[in-house]
Amino acid sequence: MSDTVEQTHTAASFYKQKGKFWPIVASGAGLFSDGYLNNVIGSVNTILKILYPHDYANSPATRNVSSIAFVGTVIGQLSFGYISDHYSRKHGMIIATLILIIFSILCSGAWGAGGSIPGMLAALTAYRFFIGIGIGGEYPAGSVACAEASNDLKSGHRNRYFVLFTNFMIDFGFVVSAFTPLVMLWICGMNHLTTVWRVSLGLGAIPPLSIFYLRLKLEEPEQFTKNTMRRARSVPYLLILRFYWFRLFVVSIIWFIYDFSAYSFGLYSTTILTAVIPDNSLYKAFGWNVVLNLFYLPGSMLGALSADYLGPRVTLATGVILQAIVGYIMAGLYSDLKNHIAAFVVVYGIFQTLGEFGPGDCIGLIASKTCATAVRGQYYGIAAATGKIGAFVGTYVFPVIINNAGGASTVKGLQAPFWVSSSLAIFSGILAITLLPRIGQDVIAAEDDRFREYLMSKGWDVTQLGDDDAAIDEFVSRDVGVEYEGYEKKVDEDDK
Repeated sequence: MSDTVEQTHTAASFYKQKGKFWPIVASGAGLFSDGYLNNVIGSVNTILKILYPHDYANSPATRNVSSIAFVGTVIGQLSFGYISDHYSRKHGMIIATLILIIFSILCSGAWGAGGSIPGMLAALTAYRFFIGIGIGGEYPAGSVACAEASNDLKSGHRNRYFVLFTNFMIDFGFVVSAFTPLVMLWICGMNHLTTVWRVSLGLGAIPPLSIFYLRLKLEEPEQFTKNTMRRARSVPYLLILRFYWFRLFVVSIIWFIYDFSAYSFGLYSTTILTAVIPDNSLYKAFGWNVVLNLFYLPGSMLGALSADYLGPRVTLATGVILQAIVGYIMAGLYSDLKNHIAAFVVVYGIFQTLGEFGPGDCIGLIASKTCATAVRGQYYGIAAATGKIGAFVGTYVFPVIINNAGGASTVKGLQAPFWVSSSLAIFSGILAITLLPRIGQDVIAAEDDRFREYLMSKGWDVTQLGDDDAAIDEFVSRDVGVEYEGYEKKVDEDDK
Protein backbone atom coordinates (compact mmCIF):
# COMPACT_ATOMS: atom_id res chain seq x y z
CA MET A 1 0.00 0.00 0.00
CA SER A 2 2.80 2.40 0.90
CA ASP A 3 4.53 1.61 -2.42
CA THR A 4 1.35 2.53 -4.31
CA VAL A 5 1.01 5.82 -2.45
CA GLU A 6 4.69 6.62 -3.10
CA GLN A 7 4.31 5.83 -6.82
CA THR A 8 1.20 8.01 -7.04
CA HIS A 9 3.02 10.87 -5.32
CA THR A 10 6.03 10.48 -7.66
CA ALA A 11 3.77 10.50 -10.73
CA ALA A 12 1.92 13.58 -9.48
CA SER A 13 5.23 15.37 -8.87
CA PHE A 14 6.41 14.44 -12.36
CA TYR A 15 3.31 15.84 -14.07
CA LYS A 16 3.37 18.95 -11.89
CA GLN A 17 6.99 19.61 -12.88
CA LYS A 18 6.22 18.79 -16.52
CA GLY A 19 3.39 21.32 -16.53
CA LYS A 20 5.83 24.06 -15.53
CA PHE A 21 7.66 23.68 -18.84
CA TRP A 22 4.79 24.91 -21.01
CA PRO A 23 5.06 28.58 -19.97
CA ILE A 24 8.81 28.38 -20.71
CA VAL A 25 8.19 26.86 -24.14
CA ALA A 26 5.45 29.32 -25.07
CA SER A 27 7.41 32.33 -23.81
CA GLY A 28 10.87 31.58 -25.16
CA ALA A 29 10.35 29.56 -28.34
CA GLY A 30 9.22 32.65 -30.25
CA LEU A 31 12.89 33.58 -30.56
CA PHE A 32 13.15 30.87 -33.24
CA SER A 33 11.68 33.58 -35.49
CA ASP A 34 14.56 35.90 -34.60
CA GLY A 35 17.09 33.33 -35.76
CA TYR A 36 15.15 32.34 -38.87
CA LEU A 37 14.05 35.74 -40.15
CA ASN A 38 17.35 37.48 -39.41
CA ASN A 39 19.52 34.76 -40.92
CA VAL A 40 17.46 33.77 -43.97
CA ILE A 41 17.93 37.25 -45.39
CA GLY A 42 21.61 36.39 -45.92
CA SER A 43 20.69 33.73 -48.49
CA VAL A 44 17.93 35.94 -49.91
CA ASN A 45 20.48 38.74 -50.27
CA THR A 46 22.72 36.46 -52.32
CA ILE A 47 19.81 35.47 -54.61
CA LEU A 48 18.66 39.07 -55.11
CA LYS A 49 22.17 40.04 -56.22
CA ILE A 50 22.01 37.34 -58.90
CA LEU A 51 18.48 38.24 -60.04
CA TYR A 52 18.88 42.02 -60.04
CA PRO A 53 22.56 42.88 -60.59
CA HIS A 54 21.80 46.50 -61.56
CA ASP A 55 18.80 47.38 -59.37
CA TYR A 56 20.03 45.57 -56.27
CA ALA A 57 23.68 44.51 -56.24
CA ASN A 58 24.99 48.00 -56.94
CA SER A 59 22.45 49.99 -54.91
CA PRO A 60 21.86 50.93 -51.26
CA ALA A 61 19.08 48.32 -51.22
CA THR A 62 21.74 45.65 -50.62
CA ARG A 63 22.43 47.03 -47.16
CA ASN A 64 18.92 48.26 -46.43
CA VAL A 65 17.15 44.93 -46.97
CA SER A 66 19.72 43.12 -44.80
CA SER A 67 20.00 45.71 -42.05
CA ILE A 68 16.66 47.52 -41.73
CA ALA A 69 15.22 44.76 -39.53
CA PHE A 70 17.80 45.67 -36.89
CA VAL A 71 16.37 49.20 -36.74
CA GLY A 72 12.88 47.82 -36.21
CA THR A 73 14.21 45.37 -33.64
CA VAL A 74 15.71 48.16 -31.55
CA ILE A 75 12.40 50.05 -31.60
CA GLY A 76 10.55 46.86 -30.68
CA GLN A 77 12.88 46.01 -27.82
CA LEU A 78 12.59 49.45 -26.25
CA SER A 79 8.83 49.86 -26.75
CA PHE A 80 7.88 46.33 -25.73
CA GLY A 81 10.18 46.61 -22.72
CA TYR A 82 7.91 49.37 -21.45
CA ILE A 83 4.76 47.46 -22.42
CA SER A 84 5.84 44.25 -20.69
CA ASP A 85 6.70 46.05 -17.44
CA HIS A 86 3.80 48.49 -17.25
CA TYR A 87 1.00 46.45 -18.81
CA SER A 88 1.50 42.77 -19.50
CA ARG A 89 4.12 40.18 -20.47
CA LYS A 90 1.41 38.07 -22.12
CA HIS A 91 -0.14 40.81 -24.23
CA GLY A 92 3.29 41.96 -25.33
CA MET A 93 4.05 38.45 -26.60
CA ILE A 94 0.72 38.17 -28.43
CA ILE A 95 1.18 41.49 -30.23
CA ALA A 96 4.75 40.58 -31.24
CA THR A 97 3.54 37.21 -32.57
CA LEU A 98 0.84 38.82 -34.72
CA ILE A 99 3.34 41.30 -36.19
CA LEU A 100 5.70 38.46 -37.16
CA ILE A 101 2.93 36.43 -38.82
CA ILE A 102 1.52 39.33 -40.85
CA PHE A 103 4.76 40.84 -42.09
CA SER A 104 6.47 37.53 -42.87
CA ILE A 105 3.62 36.85 -45.29
CA LEU A 106 3.83 40.37 -46.72
CA CYS A 107 7.61 39.98 -47.26
CA SER A 108 6.96 36.85 -49.26
CA GLY A 109 4.53 38.70 -51.50
CA ALA A 110 6.44 42.00 -51.75
CA TRP A 111 5.63 43.72 -55.05
CA GLY A 112 6.33 47.05 -56.70
CA ALA A 113 3.77 49.16 -58.56
CA GLY A 114 3.59 48.01 -62.18
CA GLY A 115 6.13 45.27 -61.47
CA SER A 116 8.83 47.82 -60.61
CA ILE A 117 11.93 46.16 -59.15
CA PRO A 118 12.96 49.26 -57.13
CA GLY A 119 9.37 49.43 -55.83
CA MET A 120 9.46 45.77 -54.84
CA LEU A 121 12.75 46.26 -53.02
CA ALA A 122 11.35 49.32 -51.22
CA ALA A 123 8.30 47.29 -50.13
CA LEU A 124 10.53 44.45 -48.94
CA THR A 125 12.63 46.92 -46.96
CA ALA A 126 9.51 48.41 -45.32
CA TYR A 127 8.11 44.99 -44.38
CA ARG A 128 11.46 43.92 -42.98
CA PHE A 129 11.39 46.97 -40.72
CA PHE A 130 8.08 45.88 -39.20
CA ILE A 131 9.32 42.30 -38.86
CA GLY A 132 12.15 43.80 -36.82
CA ILE A 133 9.63 45.39 -34.46
CA GLY A 134 7.98 41.99 -33.93
CA ILE A 135 11.33 40.32 -33.33
CA GLY A 136 12.26 43.08 -30.89
CA GLY A 137 9.08 42.50 -28.95
CA GLU A 138 10.06 38.88 -28.33
CA TYR A 139 13.05 39.89 -26.20
CA PRO A 140 11.59 41.96 -23.33
CA ALA A 141 8.25 40.16 -23.39
CA GLY A 142 9.01 36.52 -24.29
CA SER A 143 12.53 36.09 -22.90
CA VAL A 144 11.75 37.92 -19.68
CA ALA A 145 8.61 35.83 -19.11
CA CYS A 146 10.68 32.72 -19.85
CA ALA A 147 13.24 33.72 -17.19
CA GLU A 148 10.48 34.25 -14.62
CA ALA A 149 8.80 30.95 -15.52
CA SER A 150 12.12 29.09 -15.20
CA ASN A 151 12.26 30.27 -11.58
CA ASP A 152 9.54 27.70 -10.80
CA LEU A 153 11.73 24.80 -11.94
CA LYS A 154 13.97 22.67 -9.77
CA SER A 155 17.08 24.46 -8.56
CA GLY A 156 20.13 23.43 -10.56
CA HIS A 157 18.24 23.23 -13.86
CA ARG A 158 16.88 26.75 -14.28
CA ASN A 159 19.61 28.31 -16.39
CA ARG A 160 19.77 25.48 -18.91
CA TYR A 161 16.06 25.55 -19.67
CA PHE A 162 16.07 29.31 -20.09
CA VAL A 163 18.93 28.95 -22.60
CA LEU A 164 17.36 25.98 -24.42
CA PHE A 165 14.15 27.91 -25.07
CA THR A 166 15.75 31.25 -25.92
CA ASN A 167 19.23 31.23 -27.47
CA PHE A 168 19.05 27.60 -28.60
CA MET A 169 15.83 28.50 -30.40
CA ILE A 170 17.62 31.37 -32.15
CA ASP A 171 20.41 29.03 -33.21
CA PHE A 172 17.96 26.38 -34.38
CA GLY A 173 16.33 29.13 -36.42
CA PHE A 174 19.75 29.87 -37.94
CA VAL A 175 20.10 26.25 -39.05
CA VAL A 176 16.60 25.98 -40.51
CA SER A 177 16.99 29.34 -42.27
CA ALA A 178 20.18 28.09 -43.95
CA PHE A 179 18.63 24.74 -44.94
CA THR A 180 15.33 26.10 -46.29
CA PRO A 181 16.79 28.07 -49.26
CA LEU A 182 18.95 25.07 -50.14
CA VAL A 183 15.91 22.75 -50.22
CA MET A 184 13.99 25.28 -52.29
CA LEU A 185 16.96 25.54 -54.66
CA TRP A 186 16.99 21.75 -55.07
CA ILE A 187 13.26 21.80 -55.84
CA CYS A 188 13.09 24.86 -58.09
CA GLY A 189 16.55 25.06 -59.64
CA MET A 190 18.54 28.07 -60.75
CA ASN A 191 15.83 29.14 -63.22
CA HIS A 192 13.28 29.84 -60.50
CA LEU A 193 15.24 31.79 -57.91
CA THR A 194 12.33 34.18 -57.35
CA THR A 195 10.28 31.29 -55.96
CA VAL A 196 13.23 30.26 -53.78
CA TRP A 197 13.56 33.59 -51.97
CA ARG A 198 9.83 34.31 -51.69
CA VAL A 199 8.94 30.93 -50.20
CA SER A 200 11.98 31.05 -47.90
CA LEU A 201 10.74 34.35 -46.45
CA GLY A 202 7.08 33.28 -46.31
CA LEU A 203 7.84 30.15 -44.30
CA GLY A 204 8.94 32.49 -41.51
CA ALA A 205 5.25 32.91 -40.62
CA ILE A 206 4.90 29.27 -39.54
CA PRO A 207 6.93 29.34 -36.26
CA PRO A 208 4.96 32.23 -34.67
CA LEU A 209 1.71 30.65 -35.86
CA SER A 210 2.65 27.41 -34.11
CA ILE A 211 2.91 29.02 -30.67
CA PHE A 212 0.14 31.62 -30.98
CA TYR A 213 -2.50 29.41 -29.31
CA LEU A 214 -0.16 28.53 -26.44
CA ARG A 215 0.44 32.20 -25.79
CA LEU A 216 -3.27 32.93 -25.71
CA LYS A 217 -3.59 30.40 -22.87
CA LEU A 218 -0.66 31.75 -20.86
CA GLU A 219 -1.06 33.45 -17.50
CA GLU A 220 1.19 36.23 -16.25
CA PRO A 221 4.27 34.85 -14.42
CA GLU A 222 3.77 34.72 -10.66
CA GLN A 223 6.99 36.63 -10.07
CA PHE A 224 5.63 39.44 -12.25
CA THR A 225 2.26 39.72 -10.51
CA LYS A 226 4.03 39.90 -7.13
CA ASN A 227 6.52 42.60 -8.10
CA THR A 228 5.12 44.66 -10.97
CA MET A 229 5.01 48.46 -10.71
CA ARG A 230 1.91 48.82 -12.87
CA ARG A 231 -0.12 49.86 -9.79
CA ALA A 232 2.43 52.50 -8.82
CA ARG A 233 1.35 56.15 -8.84
CA SER A 234 4.74 57.05 -10.34
CA VAL A 235 7.78 54.99 -11.30
CA PRO A 236 10.98 56.11 -9.49
CA TYR A 237 13.17 56.12 -12.60
CA LEU A 238 15.95 58.16 -10.97
CA LEU A 239 16.26 55.66 -8.13
CA ILE A 240 16.20 52.76 -10.59
CA LEU A 241 18.86 54.38 -12.74
CA ARG A 242 21.08 55.02 -9.73
CA PHE A 243 20.71 51.42 -8.62
CA TYR A 244 21.24 49.66 -11.95
CA TRP A 245 23.07 51.98 -14.37
CA PHE A 246 26.55 50.45 -14.05
CA ARG A 247 25.41 46.85 -14.25
CA LEU A 248 23.22 47.67 -17.26
CA PHE A 249 26.14 49.45 -18.93
CA VAL A 250 28.44 46.42 -18.61
CA VAL A 251 25.82 43.95 -19.83
CA SER A 252 24.96 46.22 -22.77
CA ILE A 253 28.60 46.61 -23.89
CA ILE A 254 29.15 42.84 -23.86
CA TRP A 255 25.93 42.31 -25.83
CA PHE A 256 26.98 45.00 -28.34
CA ILE A 257 30.31 43.25 -28.95
CA TYR A 258 28.71 39.81 -29.30
CA ASP A 259 26.04 40.90 -31.81
CA PHE A 260 28.54 43.04 -33.72
CA SER A 261 30.38 39.86 -34.68
CA ALA A 262 27.71 37.14 -34.54
CA TYR A 263 25.06 38.70 -36.76
CA SER A 264 27.59 40.18 -39.18
CA PHE A 265 29.28 36.82 -39.70
CA GLY A 266 25.84 35.25 -40.09
CA LEU A 267 24.73 37.67 -42.79
CA TYR A 268 27.98 37.52 -44.71
CA SER A 269 28.72 33.81 -44.24
CA THR A 270 27.39 32.96 -47.70
CA THR A 271 29.48 35.75 -49.21
CA ILE A 272 32.58 34.56 -47.37
CA LEU A 273 31.96 30.94 -48.39
CA THR A 274 31.39 31.93 -52.01
CA ALA A 275 34.81 33.59 -51.95
CA VAL A 276 36.53 30.37 -50.88
CA ILE A 277 34.54 28.02 -53.15
CA PRO A 278 36.47 27.80 -56.43
CA ASP A 279 33.56 27.61 -58.91
CA ASN A 280 31.27 30.06 -57.02
CA SER A 281 28.47 27.47 -57.08
CA LEU A 282 25.32 28.70 -55.33
CA TYR A 283 24.42 25.10 -54.42
CA LYS A 284 27.77 24.58 -52.74
CA ALA A 285 27.66 27.96 -51.00
CA PHE A 286 24.19 27.24 -49.56
CA GLY A 287 25.18 23.66 -48.67
CA TRP A 288 28.33 24.65 -46.80
CA ASN A 289 26.34 27.44 -45.15
CA VAL A 290 24.03 24.78 -43.66
CA VAL A 291 27.03 22.86 -42.32
CA LEU A 292 28.44 26.07 -40.91
CA ASN A 293 25.21 26.94 -39.10
CA LEU A 294 25.00 23.46 -37.59
CA PHE A 295 28.02 24.36 -35.46
CA TYR A 296 25.83 26.78 -33.50
CA LEU A 297 23.84 23.94 -31.92
CA PRO A 298 26.50 22.00 -29.96
CA GLY A 299 27.91 25.28 -28.63
CA SER A 300 24.49 26.39 -27.46
CA MET A 301 23.68 23.00 -25.92
CA LEU A 302 26.98 22.76 -24.02
CA GLY A 303 26.71 26.37 -22.91
CA ALA A 304 23.25 25.69 -21.48
CA LEU A 305 24.63 22.92 -19.27
CA SER A 306 27.69 24.94 -18.31
CA ALA A 307 25.50 27.88 -17.26
CA ASP A 308 24.11 25.69 -14.47
CA TYR A 309 27.40 24.08 -13.45
CA LEU A 310 29.94 26.91 -13.88
CA GLY A 311 27.53 29.84 -13.80
CA PRO A 312 26.75 32.33 -16.59
CA ARG A 313 29.69 34.66 -15.89
CA VAL A 314 32.44 32.02 -16.06
CA THR A 315 30.79 30.31 -19.03
CA LEU A 316 30.61 33.59 -20.95
CA ALA A 317 34.23 34.50 -20.25
CA THR A 318 35.48 31.00 -21.11
CA GLY A 319 33.61 31.02 -24.42
CA VAL A 320 34.86 34.39 -25.65
CA ILE A 321 38.50 33.79 -24.68
CA LEU A 322 38.54 30.44 -26.50
CA GLN A 323 36.75 32.03 -29.45
CA ALA A 324 39.40 34.74 -29.65
CA ILE A 325 42.18 32.14 -29.74
CA VAL A 326 40.49 30.27 -32.60
CA GLY A 327 39.82 33.56 -34.41
CA TYR A 328 43.47 34.57 -34.28
CA ILE A 329 44.51 31.14 -35.55
CA MET A 330 42.00 31.38 -38.37
CA ALA A 331 43.16 34.84 -39.38
CA GLY A 332 46.80 33.79 -39.33
CA LEU A 333 46.23 30.64 -41.39
CA TYR A 334 43.55 32.03 -43.68
CA SER A 335 45.67 31.84 -46.84
CA ASP A 336 46.04 28.07 -46.30
CA LEU A 337 42.51 27.41 -45.06
CA LYS A 338 40.85 29.08 -48.04
CA ASN A 339 42.28 26.38 -50.29
CA HIS A 340 40.72 23.61 -48.18
CA ILE A 341 37.00 24.32 -47.89
CA ALA A 342 36.28 21.49 -45.41
CA ALA A 343 39.04 22.63 -43.05
CA PHE A 344 37.87 26.24 -43.44
CA VAL A 345 34.29 25.37 -42.50
CA VAL A 346 35.35 23.27 -39.50
CA VAL A 347 37.60 25.98 -38.03
CA TYR A 348 35.06 28.71 -38.84
CA GLY A 349 32.34 26.53 -37.29
CA ILE A 350 34.33 26.08 -34.07
CA PHE A 351 34.75 29.86 -33.97
CA GLN A 352 30.95 30.22 -34.15
CA THR A 353 30.38 27.38 -31.66
CA LEU A 354 32.45 29.06 -28.97
CA GLY A 355 30.55 32.30 -29.49
CA GLU A 356 27.30 30.49 -28.75
CA PHE A 357 28.78 28.59 -25.79
CA GLY A 358 29.76 31.89 -24.16
CA PRO A 359 27.93 35.15 -24.83
CA GLY A 360 25.30 33.64 -27.11
CA ASP A 361 23.88 31.55 -24.27
CA CYS A 362 24.77 33.67 -21.30
CA ILE A 363 24.32 37.35 -22.11
CA GLY A 364 20.52 37.11 -22.26
CA LEU A 365 20.55 34.94 -19.14
CA ILE A 366 22.66 37.51 -17.30
CA ALA A 367 20.47 40.40 -18.51
CA SER A 368 17.32 38.67 -17.30
CA LYS A 369 18.67 37.82 -13.84
CA THR A 370 20.69 40.85 -12.76
CA CYS A 371 17.75 43.18 -12.21
CA ALA A 372 14.45 43.22 -10.35
CA THR A 373 11.23 41.89 -11.88
CA ALA A 374 9.58 45.32 -11.73
CA VAL A 375 12.02 46.74 -14.33
CA ARG A 376 13.22 43.54 -16.01
CA GLY A 377 11.46 44.20 -19.33
CA GLN A 378 13.00 47.65 -19.78
CA TYR A 379 16.41 46.61 -18.44
CA TYR A 380 16.50 43.60 -20.75
CA GLY A 381 15.12 45.63 -23.65
CA ILE A 382 17.80 48.32 -23.34
CA ALA A 383 20.61 45.74 -23.13
CA ALA A 384 19.23 43.75 -26.07
CA ALA A 385 18.67 46.93 -28.09
CA THR A 386 22.29 47.90 -27.52
CA GLY A 387 23.23 44.47 -28.82
CA LYS A 388 21.12 44.91 -31.94
CA ILE A 389 22.70 48.31 -32.52
CA GLY A 390 25.98 46.41 -32.49
CA ALA A 391 24.56 44.01 -35.08
CA PHE A 392 23.36 46.93 -37.21
CA VAL A 393 26.73 48.64 -36.95
CA GLY A 394 28.46 45.38 -37.80
CA THR A 395 26.54 44.84 -41.02
CA TYR A 396 27.73 48.25 -42.22
CA VAL A 397 31.23 48.11 -40.75
CA PHE A 398 32.14 44.58 -41.87
CA PRO A 399 32.15 45.48 -45.60
CA VAL A 400 34.18 48.60 -44.76
CA ILE A 401 36.69 46.53 -42.76
CA ILE A 402 36.98 44.04 -45.63
CA ASN A 403 37.32 46.74 -48.30
CA ASN A 404 39.87 48.80 -46.36
CA ALA A 405 41.97 45.69 -45.82
CA GLY A 406 42.08 44.89 -49.52
CA GLY A 407 38.59 43.77 -50.53
CA ALA A 408 36.61 40.52 -50.49
CA SER A 409 38.78 39.10 -53.27
CA THR A 410 41.97 39.28 -51.19
CA VAL A 411 43.28 37.21 -48.29
CA LYS A 412 43.94 40.28 -46.15
CA GLY A 413 40.42 41.56 -46.77
CA LEU A 414 38.79 38.39 -45.45
CA GLN A 415 41.31 38.05 -42.58
CA ALA A 416 40.42 41.45 -41.17
CA PRO A 417 37.01 40.60 -39.62
CA PHE A 418 38.59 37.76 -37.62
CA TRP A 419 41.35 40.02 -36.24
CA VAL A 420 38.78 42.61 -35.17
CA SER A 421 36.22 40.17 -33.73
CA SER A 422 38.82 38.18 -31.80
CA SER A 423 40.24 41.30 -30.18
CA LEU A 424 36.77 42.45 -29.16
CA ALA A 425 36.04 38.99 -27.75
CA ILE A 426 39.02 39.23 -25.39
CA PHE A 427 37.84 42.64 -24.23
CA SER A 428 34.32 41.34 -23.49
CA GLY A 429 35.78 38.37 -21.59
CA ILE A 430 37.74 40.73 -19.34
CA LEU A 431 34.59 42.77 -18.69
CA ALA A 432 32.61 39.65 -17.83
CA ILE A 433 35.06 38.11 -15.39
CA THR A 434 35.89 41.36 -13.58
CA LEU A 435 32.62 43.33 -13.56
CA LEU A 436 29.73 40.85 -13.73
CA PRO A 437 28.34 39.16 -10.60
CA ARG A 438 28.13 35.47 -9.85
CA ILE A 439 24.53 34.47 -10.52
CA GLY A 440 23.03 31.72 -8.37
CA GLN A 441 19.92 29.61 -8.94
CA ASP A 442 17.68 31.69 -6.65
CA VAL A 443 18.87 35.06 -7.87
CA ILE A 444 15.50 36.30 -9.23
CA ALA A 445 13.76 36.20 -5.83
CA ALA A 446 16.88 37.49 -4.07
CA GLU A 447 17.23 40.42 -6.47
CA ASP A 448 13.56 41.36 -6.00
CA ASP A 449 14.08 41.46 -2.24
CA ARG A 450 17.26 43.47 -2.64
CA PHE A 451 15.44 45.98 -4.86
CA ARG A 452 12.60 46.31 -2.32
CA GLU A 453 15.13 46.97 0.43
CA TYR A 454 16.72 49.68 -1.65
CA LEU A 455 13.39 51.40 -2.41
CA MET A 456 12.39 51.23 1.26
CA SER A 457 15.72 52.74 2.31
CA LYS A 458 15.06 55.67 -0.04
CA GLY A 459 11.57 56.27 1.30
CA TRP A 460 9.61 54.90 -1.67
CA ASP A 461 6.32 53.21 -0.78
CA VAL A 462 6.90 49.54 -1.67
CA THR A 463 3.23 48.68 -1.03
CA GLN A 464 2.74 49.89 -4.62
CA LEU A 465 4.62 46.83 -5.89
CA GLY A 466 2.60 43.84 -7.04
CA ASP A 467 -1.00 43.44 -8.13
CA ASP A 468 -2.19 42.99 -4.54
CA ASP A 469 -0.95 43.25 -0.96
CA ALA A 470 0.11 39.60 -0.73
CA ALA A 471 3.57 40.31 -2.10
CA ILE A 472 4.49 42.96 0.49
CA ASP A 473 3.01 40.86 3.33
CA GLU A 474 5.18 37.93 2.24
CA PHE A 475 8.24 40.16 2.01
CA VAL A 476 7.75 41.73 5.46
CA SER A 477 7.14 38.32 7.05
CA ARG A 478 10.58 37.12 5.98
CA ASP A 479 13.99 38.19 7.24
CA VAL A 480 14.50 41.26 5.06
CA GLY A 481 18.30 41.04 5.04
CA VAL A 482 18.90 38.88 1.96
CA GLU A 483 22.24 37.68 0.72
CA TYR A 484 22.92 38.12 -2.98
CA GLU A 485 25.95 36.25 -4.27
CA GLY A 486 28.61 38.55 -5.63
CA TYR A 487 27.21 41.74 -4.10
CA GLU A 488 27.23 43.40 -0.71
CA LYS A 489 24.60 42.24 1.74
CA LYS A 490 23.41 45.70 2.63
CA VAL A 491 21.97 48.08 0.08
CA ASP A 492 23.48 51.12 1.75
CA GLU A 493 26.95 49.62 1.40
CA ASP A 494 26.25 48.97 -2.28
CA ASP A 495 25.33 52.64 -2.82
CA LYS A 496 28.61 53.96 -1.42
